[in-house]
Amino acid sequence: MSLYDERLAKLDLTIDGYECVRHERAVSSGFTRVTTEVVLAGLGRVGRGEDVTYDAPDHDDYPARLGLGWAGTLHGFLRRLSWQPLFAREPARPASRQYRRWAFESAALDLALRQAGLSLGEALELPYRPVRFVVSTRLDIRPWRKLYPELEFKLDPTNEWDEALIAEIAATGSVRVLDFKAYYGGTVVENPPDRALYDAVLRAFPDALVEDPGINDDTGALVRAAAPRLSWDAPIHSWADVEALPLAARHLNIKPSRFGTLRALLDCIERARDAGIGLYGGGQFELGVGRGQIQALAGLFYPDGPNDVAPLGYNEPEARAGLPASPLAPPAHVAGFGFDGS
Repeated sequence: MSLYDERLAKLDLTIDGYECVRHERAVSSGFTRVTTEVVLAGLGRVGRGEDVTYDAPDHDDYPARLGLGWAGTLHGFLRRLSWQPLFAREPARPASRQYRRWAFESAALDLALRQAGLSLGEALELPYRPVRFVVSTRLDIRPWRKLYPELEFKLDPTNEWDEALIAEIAATGSVRVLDFKAYYGGTVVENPPDRALYDAVLRAFPDALVEDPGINDDTGALVRAAAPRLSWDAPIHSWADVEALPLAARHLNIKPSRFGTLRALLDCIERARDAGIGLYGGGQFELGVGRGQIQALAGLFYPDGPNDVAPLGYNEPEARAGLPASPLAPPAHVAGFGFDGS
């Protein structure tokens, strides 16, 4: 049996009501990050999840009258959730349906665990371990390195990287993942394949993982030569997506919100581990409880990977002192689905 079926599906769950709490944060000129926290309540406990849908208008008209009252198993509730209209209208991007589904599923898991007096680790019979993390940024890394000389990074190479900049960054020895972002469907972060850039970067960083490279007539040979360190992120929403990749997966960036459901997430993690695929966790610019939840999963399943789950302070546009260093030590007591004692 799978971890989901054996350890989580039969958890008891009671839901008396729910509310949705909007979070906003201006992160750059012209862009305000919006997420919505789903809060399920029952038996004097609350469980929380976070909807990381990127388009701010999709957080308007959040469903406030869903029939979420429940007394039964966690699995029964999640099956019933499949029939609920989680969007009042069609979202801007199809992926947002998975993001919202994950918010409700993670909140339900959190509540079921808290009602049972368990952490996710206790339910799965797995220990929490210190979580190694990297910082993902497109900004100058020098101010961060000045404050935290041992800090590691996940960087997005772009055509603005000239030879001098590539050499300067490579000399730091701090880059663990290069994210080429070739599969983001015309969004502002998508980075079309460029042979000259790929060639320069792959030679300069021979030990870094190569995430989401585009494969075409110009870049195909370069990407195939880097096969042992290839990693995939944006195309992965299920194990079926892993099996359909153009090149076999050696590494995967696991972002729970992309999977939508607990079952799909744990199925992919288990199958990947059985296949000897290296795993690490990724974030979606969470503003609330979602960040602790991806840290919890990293602590249970892939603590030593280059996890893009840094504490929120590392998402600030300017480096600041006093932030937790990597690895993140788990607290003495973990409650529910999270990575803190609250």
